[in-house]
Amino acid sequence: MPLYNKLVRDRIPQVIESTGRRFSTRILDEAEYIAELKKKSYEELEEYMATTNKDEAIEELADLLEIIHAFAEHHGSSIQEVEQVRSRKAAERGGFKEKIFLIEVEDE
Repeated sequence: MPLYNKLVRDRIPQVIESTGRRFSTRILDEAEYIAELKKKSYEELEEYMATTNKDEAIEELADLLEIIHAFAEHHGSSIQEVEQVRSRKAAERGGFKEKIFLIEVEDE
C-alpha cells in the first residue's frame, strides 16, 4: 500500500472509498494543519510552474486559490478581506500588469 502522508481535499476519502480500496487517514491538529497546508502550497505552486497550457494552468491556479482560502480562514479572515488588502496594495503600489523588471537602484 503506497504511503502518501500529505494533506488532501476533504472529499478525497469518499473518492477512494468509492473505488473499494482500503485507506487510512487522521485529523490534524491546528499546528500540524498549518504546517501541512504550507507544504501543500509549495506542492501546488510547483505543479503550476510545470504546466504547459492554459487548461493545466487554470486547474493549478484553482488549487492555489483553494489553499489561499484555507489560509485566510485559518487566520480568522476571509477571501474577501484578502482581496480588499490585495486591491489596496494594487492601488498604492500597482500590480504586475506592466511586467516591470527592476535591475538596480542607486545606494543613498
